[in-house]
Amino acid sequence: MNMFNLSKLLNRIYTARLPELKDLEQVLSLNDPKQLNVLFSFADTVRKEFCGDGILLRGIIEFSSYCSRECFYCGLHKSNHKLKRYRMSEDELFKAVEYLASCRIKTLVLQSGQDDSLDALWFKDIISKIKSKFDMAVTLSLGEKSMDEYGVWRQAGADRYLLKIETFDKELYESVHSGMSLDNRIKCLNYLRALGYQLGSGNIIGLPGQTLKMIAQDIIFFKRGDFDMIGIGPFIPHQDTAFANRQKGEVNLCLKAIALTRIVTKNAHIPATTALGSMDKDYRFDGLKCGANVLMPNFTPQPYRKLYEIYPGKRCVDEPVGRCSFCMDNMAKEIGRFIDYSRGDSLKERKVSANV
Repeated sequence: MNMFNLSKLLNRIYTARLPELKDLEQVLSLNDPKQLNVLFSFADTVRKEFCGDGILLRGIIEFSSYCSRECFYCGLHKSNHKLKRYRMSEDELFKAVEYLASCRIKTLVLQSGQDDSLDALWFKDIISKIKSKFDMAVTLSLGEKSMDEYGVWRQAGADRYLLKIETFDKELYESVHSGMSLDNRIKCLNYLRALGYQLGSGNIIGLPGQTLKMIAQDIIFFKRGDFDMIGIGPFIPHQDTAFANRQKGEVNLCLKAIALTRIVTKNAHIPATTALGSMDKDYRFDGLKCGANVLMPNFTPQPYRKLYEIYPGKRCVDEPVGRCSFCMDNMAKEIGRFIDYSRGDSLKERKVSANV
C-alpha cells in the first residue's frame, strides 16, 4: 500500500461512525516502518486534537492479591500457591493514599484481584474517608461484583471503574478464563454504566489464539461502548501459569492497536501501560507517541509491590514508593509534553459531572 492510499484508509477509519472490520485488520497487518510512522503520526495528531499535550497521572495502589479466578495468563490466579497473598490494612492503605496525595496526584486507582472475601461495607467506609479527606477521583478495579456492591461504592463516592474484557471474542475469552463468561463480564459493565461510573475497559495484545480480526473486533467494541478509559497492553507470560511457555505479545502490534483505538475512539483516555514499559525496553515512550495520554505510577508500598505479580519483570517493583511519578515528568519533557496534574475526568460529552 502506498502512503497516499494509507492516508485515505486512515481518514476513512477516522471519519466512520463505525469502522469496517476489514479496514482495521488491514492496518493491524502493516509492518513497513514508513507505514507505521504514518499510522503513529496520524494517531498522535488525533490525540493532540482531542486530549491536548497533557499527560494524566493515575496513581495505583494494589491493596490485595487474593483472587478466586483461574485466568491462564495472570500470576494472581487462585491455583498459584507459590504466591504469598496479602490484603493491606486500613491504616496501611491510608498511609499510601496520603503519600500519593502529597505527590499532587489527583486520581487514585484501588486495584485487587477478584477478592471475594472483600467486605463491601468495610471498603465503602474506606472510599468515604478517602473522598472526605482528599481532593481526588477514586477509580476501582476489583473485578466482577454484584450491582448492589457496585452501587454501595458508587454512593460512597467512587468515580470510576476499570473492568477490562481482555478480548471480545467469546470463544477466546472463555478459553483463557476458566469458569467465566463474556456475557457476565458485559453484564457487569452494563451495571457500572447504569450506576453512573466513568467506565474503563481494555484488552491484552498477544493472547494465545488471538487473531488480527479479534483485535479489530475489540476496537469496534470499544467504539460501541463509548468507554471513558481504555487500557491496552501486551501479553507477558508468567512462569506459574498455564501460558508459561507461550511467546510474549508483539510490541508493534500493541502499538498499532493503541494507535487505531485512539483514531477510532478519539477522546478516550488511553494509558501507556506498565506492561508496555516492562518488555525488553521501556515502550511507554512509544505508546505516548502513538495515541496514549495517561501514565500510571505505582504507589503500592513495599513489601506488597513485589507480591502483586500479574506478570514477571514488572517495571519499578524495587523502586521507592512514588519515585516513578517524578520519572514521568522527565518522560513527558523528553517528548515535548507535560504532566497534567488535574483529575482528568472523562472527555465524553454525556458526562455532566464526576460526582454522585
